[in-house]
Amino acid sequence: MFRAACFRHASLFAMILLASNVGCRAETRTRLPAPTKDVALAAKPDKQTAVFAGGCFWGTQSVFERVKGVVATTAGYAGGSAATATYDQVTTETTGHAESVKVVFDPSRITYGQLLRIYFSVVHDPTQLNRQGPDIGTSYRSAIFYTNDEQKSLSEAYIAQLEAVKAFPKPIVTQVVPLKGFYDAESYHQDYALYHPDNSYILVCDKPKIDALKAQFPELFQEYKGK
Repeated sequence: MFRAACFRHASLFAMILLASNVGCRAETRTRLPAPTKDVALAAKPDKQTAVFAGGCFWGTQSVFERVKGVVATTAGYAGGSAATATYDQVTTETTGHAESVKVVFDPSRITYGQLLRIYFSVVHDPTQLNRQGPDIGTSYRSAIFYTNDEQKSLSEAYIAQLEAVKAFPKPIVTQVVPLKGFYDAESYHQDYALYHPDNSYILVCDKPKIDALKAQFPELFQEYKGK
């Protein structure tokens, strides 16, 4: 049986078939309602951190780094221990880690609720359990790693709101769990979609997410050229 990571190196033709069969693409998703529970924009600039897991971290990072108000993103691992936070170990699906992205944002420019809305609308399919598109395993699970009680409350409230209006045809399976540690991924994973735009996996699974962000949230979209 192939490891989930092997799908990232499949041919373009195979990736297109996989995407059409397992819902990798994002352009058919609709813009979700804004959270009814959120915080107001801060009165002055600051930096706060959010951590999201939603499948391959290449795509998650490629979306959030293009959001106005986000000042930095890092692909990495969360949910397991520091000793097992390497790509080769995480892809064994035995470490407890999820491929995640640390999002540093300015709360005077964007709220945590707005980040949640983008996460559920564009980044991934929150109804897929332990997988995203062609990638299978707990390392590709949907999870919000909250850094404080406010993030926990806002996340749980938004999930309840989306479930109440049946925003998705299936139940949301996103975990809302405390962040116990975040470990940066290897340097070659950082900004991967930006530096490998012609990679077949990026073309099929990640570029549509960027296009969806631009189409659904034009007021929050910003071009990104790298660090």
